Amino acid sequence: MLYLDTSFLVPLVLPEATSGRIAAFARELSGELTVSQWTRVEFSSLLAREVRIGGLDTWAATQADARFEAMVESSFAVLLPNATDFTLAKQFLGKFETGLRAGDALQLAIASNHRAAMIYSLDKTLLKAGKILGLQVSMGIRAR
Repeated sequence: MLYLDTSFLVPLVLPEATSGRIAAFARELSGELTVSQWTRVEFSSLLAREVRIGGLDTWAATQADARFEAMVESSFAVLLPNATDFTLAKQFLGKFETGLRAGDALQLAIASNHRAAMIYSLDKTLLKAGKILGLQVSMGIRAR
């Protein structure tokens, strides 16, 4: 099972410098692809932030959300966070050297508790924390 965090999925929906490379990499992934219900919340939060700061208008954000949801529905199993995920996230946050924030700790905990073979992310803090915690994490693409 492969777990894709929010930062890895954003370039598949919104144009970013990494969009082409992420799309090419994602097409080559095989096995069960998973996200969590938390990923959906984080993506919506990102869209709301972009509307607040003027990066997207309401129409564009609504369209991006629809594309994201269609992608999730057609391509991913969606994991529901449970009490053990929150407990592990709290433990991860107690390892202060990771620099984790709550949302990223929850992403890592969900993936870890569901025994993800790999966690894909573009978030450098999450990647660093995952390595410190002994988890299999990767950008999937080469950083430029």
